[in-house]
Amino acid sequence: MPDLLCSLVDLPPVAPLLEDLRGRGVTVRRPNPWEQTALRDFILRHFTVGWADETAVAFHHQPVTAFVAHAKGAIIGFAAYECTRRNYFGPTGVDPAWRGAGVGKALFLASMAGLRELGYTYAIVGDAGPVDFYRKAVGAMEIPLGGGHGIYPLAEDPMLRSLR
Repeated sequence: MPDLLCSLVDLPPVAPLLEDLRGRGVTVRRPNPWEQTALRDFILRHFTVGWADETAVAFHHQPVTAFVAHAKGAIIGFAAYECTRRNYFGPTGVDPAWRGAGVGKALFLASMAGLRELGYTYAIVGDAGPVDFYRKAVGAMEIPLGGGHGIYPLAEDPMLRSLR
């Protein structure tokens, strides 16, 4: 899957999406530190241990570099950023029962705004799955990669190559 580059200069507003979701009983906000286990359990139930491990890094930042969506007292989606690498978005996921309801887009745009608040002008979506989703949401562009892959399948840290 390709890595994508997203401009953070002129993001679509997230407020209308959040208001629409609120009207349907869904809230989107940053998780509190005491919710780390609940978020990890949600990720393990619906996704992978790798995603749970990556997302755990979000709780080492202030503010927490993640957002969660709640409905009826339960987590129904999440998005993390600045976890895998600096300026990277992801991982992210929504409960299958809530997909297509705008939850993923709201989480994504909130995260993009969070990256912009950190001072970035562009963000990277690493190993992007739903490429068309990101293109429609913010005009994301594929990054041409030498070797055909981003950071995920690397056998060693590229920074160490310069030390040889």
